[in-house]
Amino acid sequence: MNICENRIVIITGAGGGLGRAYALAFAAEGAKVVVNDINREAALAVVGEILEQGGSAVANSNDITRYDDAALIVRQAIETYGGLNVVVNNAGICRDRMFASLTEADWDAVVAVHLKGHFCIASHATRYWREQAKVGATVNARIINTSSGAGLQGSIGQSNYAAAKAGIAALTLVQAAELGRYGITVNALAPAARTGMTEQVFADTMKKPEEGFDYFAPENVAPLVVWLGSEASREITGQMFEVEGGKLSIADGWRRGPELDRNGRWAVDEMGEAVTQLVAQVVPAAKVYGS
Repeated sequence: MNICENRIVIITGAGGGLGRAYALAFAAEGAKVVVNDINREAALAVVGEILEQGGSAVANSNDITRYDDAALIVRQAIETYGGLNVVVNNAGICRDRMFASLTEADWDAVVAVHLKGHFCIASHATRYWREQAKVGATVNARIINTSSGAGLQGSIGQSNYAAAKAGIAALTLVQAAELGRYGITVNALAPAARTGMTEQVFADTMKKPEEGFDYFAPENVAPLVVWLGSEASREITGQMFEVEGGKLSIADGWRRGPELDRNGRWAVDEMGEAVTQLVAQVVPAAKVYGS
């Protein structure tokens, strides 16, 4: 039996890149897929691929950055297939600028699609699952978020994108802590793959090889996402997975490091020596991308 047989899955930004790879992989494992993309033609094309392969899918082009619109995506899944089991928050855009040149519009657009988009659809899905749990139904639901290495360690020229992705990492931790009581697990991933966004910045690095293993193929990330969307992953929540080529790892998040205790209020003129001592003991953070 397929690992996601009859699981009902919404994937945002599924008209291309990683989202398309996820949609095809979920369908191949028996899932019923709502292919969401603001570009309806792209969504329909992916649905066509799934149907040709004998799978089940429908297209959706509602805007994930609009709360009421996001509700329609969840409603379509429920009305079409009779329920909802998985939300994969994948949609994203880039508006790369050095911070000194970043405009308010650049900031708002990226934060809206990434961070607010994650909130909008997950909010409606969570409310649906909570009501199911309240009436005694068994809920085995999944939220799979998309952060980025840029969000985990920063990226030159991407302060808006990095901030949004860092917000998603923190959101994942809080969602996992709060939603387990309803039968919902929440995990995130920071994938390195060739997509419409990354090709703009890393075109030469990520181009498809003429032969051999395609290291940056989006299909390399899909198996983890499908497994996380299955019932088999019920014990895994609150984790940040990094996937690149054939590499799979779990990110180790912020923790309290070296500490000094004054046992009272610090004086301003004591700060310099104290901070110097702490910095000398701390494990250096990973470098910001591009620095």
